[in-house]
Amino acid sequence: MKTVLLLSSSWDLYSAFADPLRVTPNGPTSEFKTPVSSTHVSCFPRKVRCFAYLGSGGHLIGSWDLHTQKHTPMLQKLLFQNLPGLKKTKREILDSCFTSEHLVESQSTGETFLVKLYKKTEINYAGVAKMETEAFTVFKLDEEGNTVYTKDIGDLCIFLSNSEPFSVSASSFPGMESNYVYIFDFNERAYFHLPGSRSGRHFSTFSAPYHIPPQIINK
Repeated sequence: MKTVLLLSSSWDLYSAFADPLRVTPNGPTSEFKTPVSSTHVSCFPRKVRCFAYLGSGGHLIGSWDLHTQKHTPMLQKLLFQNLPGLKKTKREILDSCFTSEHLVESQSTGETFLVKLYKKTEINYAGVAKMETEAFTVFKLDEEGNTVYTKDIGDLCIFLSNSEPFSVSASSFPGMESNYVYIFDFNERAYFHLPGSRSGRHFSTFSAPYHIPPQIINK
């Protein structure tokens, strides 16, 4: 049985591992200092009884295999490929946005995705600043750290909210369409079809913006 815990993308690799990481002027490296030597380590999150998390900026995945690495996390650098071509104006807009990264695993297919969410501040009719989704990108990960941009997640739907992200198989839920990303935040509820043909948004104030994954209840 495979058990994986994907920890929140709000974890900061710099602060969470300030001691074991060797920090250089160019940022942290993937070397760990031990009493004996420094060792390059890498890992993929889909392991038995493994904690996995994204480093700050979404360029590294860290993990613990509870069977073998009880105290020392392992790191894997992500290799982004097939990046979408953006016009200069669009790229400048995204550069000005607040960005968050989310690891999403599909239990039905065994696939792992990285979703980058871009949000910007808008002033509503009452003069109050609100955060709303400007764009997002979805990448499919493999065991080598290859992170490939995609607009097709097959039969899956991805749910992002203030709880842990998750995905479900659309064909398992009557009325649900595949290849969608659903976003639920304090000021926004939205859905986006990955090919870009359909989307919808509702702006309001939500006191509990949480998507709850389906649960298996044993009677």
